[in-house]
Amino acid sequence: MKQLFALAAIAAATIATPAFAQDEVRPAFTGPYVAGLIGYDKARATFANEGLGSDGDLMYGGVIGYDINVGGAVFGLEGEYSDSEAKLGASDVFVPGDFYGLRAGRDLYAGIRIGGEVAPNVMLYGKGGYTNAKVKAVYDDGDETILDSDKLDGYRLGAGVETTMSGFTTRVEYRYSSYGQYRDTGIKVERHQVALLVGYRF
Repeated sequence: MKQLFALAAIAAATIATPAFAQDEVRPAFTGPYVAGLIGYDKARATFANEGLGSDGDLMYGGVIGYDINVGGAVFGLEGEYSDSEAKLGASDVFVPGDFYGLRAGRDLYAGIRIGGEVAPNVMLYGKGGYTNAKVKAVYDDGDETILDSDKLDGYRLGAGVETTMSGFTTRVEYRYSSYGQYRDTGIKVERHQVALLVGYRF
């Protein structure tokens, strides 16, 4: 009987050892993650292909996502919530002496990432997806001041580099977002952003 228990213990240890080894060599950039972000957001508006000015300021927010690493090729989904202090304004837009100002608000993003490991624990990637941004506006024609807001649908493209160690992950990325018109004014908005993200992969 003692020999039977000994054989069973040896068999269990033999089966468990590869499982532990598999956990230890789990590929980098695999599984769910959360991250906080901070960066620089530069907003630009155009009307009839003429620039209405641009301005940049602080942006901040958070990201959740999930990646799969297949032989060094990484495929992922992610969602983001961010906000920004960026704003801009221009005069003589519709009539002489008027003023039109825009301020960026919350931004929701959902998209995909495709990347590849270029060195141990280092990945280069591209990304793209849908973005919905809230924009606040003020218009003053000299006689009346109008305050308004709108939610703009658009797309985002970006690229970056990510590193990971002991579950912690850090990345730097550039993102370009283009939105449709603000209501029916003909004013179009786009954004250029550089972001630093620091998070943890589970």
